[in-house]
Amino acid sequence: MSVFHWPVRVYYEDTDAGGIVFYANYLKFFERARTEWLRALGVQQQTLLENDGAAFVVKNVTLDYHGAARLDDELTIRTRVDKLGRASVQFAQEAWRGEELLNSASVKVGCVDIATMRPRSLPEHVAAKMRAA
Repeated sequence: MSVFHWPVRVYYEDTDAGGIVFYANYLKFFERARTEWLRALGVQQQTLLENDGAAFVVKNVTLDYHGAARLDDELTIRTRVDKLGRASVQFAQEAWRGEELLNSASVKVGCVDIATMRPRSLPEHVAAKMRAA
């Protein structure tokens, strides 16, 4: 599957007292990139909730830190699907500053029925768009 690139700038609110990106904020960057990837595929999460009664929830995350991003840095978040399951999606995500890898993550997202919060199959129209990406 192809790699989706999403730009993000580091703002003051993203940094800690030392002026570097607070470690947990990479999770926010990665979440936003996955959302923008879905939008690029034509999948709106609010519509998914309303029409399909489905939502995505993070099941597992593993992060590796390779370098530090700082205030005003321009980063690129790279997102790709490693595995598309019946009810889950395994993502590989990376934060880059130019040619320098700063953070890498493996993120498993599950699809749930919003009424019960139990796992359910990805809606076929969404799975088809993901397979085609």
